[in-house]
Amino acid sequence: MKIENSKIGNYRLTVGLEIHAELNTKTKMFCDSKNDPDETRPNVNICPVCMGYPGALPIINKEALIRVLRLGLAVGGELTDYTEFDRKNYFYPDIPKGYQISQYKYPLVKGGELSGVKITRVHLEEDTAKSMHGIENSKLKIENSLLDFNRAGVPLMELVTEPVIRSAEEAAKFAKELQLLLIYLGIAEVNMEKGEMRVEANISVSKGDKLGIKVEVKNLNSFRSVERAIRYEFERQISLLETGDKVVQETRGWDENKAETYSQRLKEESHDYRYFPDPDLPRIFIKEVPEFALKTLQESLPELPWQKREQLSKLGISKEHVEIYVTQPEWGSLFEEAVALLGGSTSKLVTLASNYITSELKSHINVEQFSEVIKMISLGEISSKGAKEIIKILQEEGGVARNIAEKNNLMQISDREILKEIVEEVLKEEDANAPVQYLIGQVIKKSKGRANPQILQEIFQDLLK
Repeated sequence: MKIENSKIGNYRLTVGLEIHAELNTKTKMFCDSKNDPDETRPNVNICPVCMGYPGALPIINKEALIRVLRLGLAVGGELTDYTEFDRKNYFYPDIPKGYQISQYKYPLVKGGELSGVKITRVHLEEDTAKSMHGIENSKLKIENSLLDFNRAGVPLMELVTEPVIRSAEEAAKFAKELQLLLIYLGIAEVNMEKGEMRVEANISVSKGDKLGIKVEVKNLNSFRSVERAIRYEFERQISLLETGDKVVQETRGWDENKAETYSQRLKEESHDYRYFPDPDLPRIFIKEVPEFALKTLQESLPELPWQKREQLSKLGISKEHVEIYVTQPEWGSLFEEAVALLGGSTSKLVTLASNYITSELKSHINVEQFSEVIKMISLGEISSKGAKEIIKILQEEGGVARNIAEKNNLMQISDREILKEIVEEVLKEEDANAPVQYLIGQVIKKSKGRANPQILQEIFQDLLK
């Protein structure tokens, strides 16, 4: 669906996100069944508690609470003094109890901000079972729906933002930054293709400051889908308003193949779920639990993504390189190790190392030998072409950088007397009035690429005086 850009300009988009992330605790939220997202056999990590058998009593997973409290500190939120778990009542085949244990009035975290977006709350709940509809592949054909309860009861963090996002790009940026933060904190794996992180967008369109009718879009399992669904819904709602129709408050799904949203059901309100405190679970007073102590939680926080950006920016490398190292921590670690070996400053060596890491490295490499290559380039012992060849060999075969350079005749000739002899040979063979760069090129060619261009430049300058 496409509408004129001029019409989009008269309307304001408002988006709030609800993001769920499965926490990577060893066991589920209220029982000791294994929390294993990689399990392929259906219905093996289950027990009477997560299956909702009569008489089975839940026990709170303390580690899951610690993970959410650490996230709350990281985003500058207010950690609650008191919390409780509630029963969210609704019927669907993927919740065997007929209700989901969640948090309603007393979330673990209130407020906070990430990537310029204000956060409303962060709370804990249990995940539902995985539904499989109409499966057909080389091994299996199922016309009906099946349920795998391995995921039922897995600790699920839900983060809700304020309705302050104004574009699809901003929404995707926030989701990416949250995913990155969860990885840095080590509290979730957040593989979206596995459903370990799911995004829902509450979208409204209006003229002026008043919010429009809110439509919730589910099934957004990639950042690309987040952007596409929000753009589509923005245009769909504008089209309705332009033709005099009303936007209906509802829940819609996202069809990736058709690239459009579709109606699922009318949107429920909180009172439809008949929340009430779960009578089987104790109330929690945060200050009474030693593991929840503020100092303990603060000391457990690692360097956070925005702190990493600030630290790397001081090294004088480009913003593009900074972002590579922040979003791909394995390369960031390699770069920082190299910086330490090269002197840890904003020197040319650091910039040179960053350029080679981001352009030449395809796999990890011995950082000491990589740093040696960078030093050899800076000293003029090898050329850029030679450096690339050495790095290629180091990645494929390993070895010692200097030995590789010598064995493969990659060491540059920097001895002025030797270079003068080659220059004199070239001047005998070529027109001495030819352009200097051409003559330098011929010297390099005669030396099989080993002549140091900088020293050649100096030699020719002396000859031209």
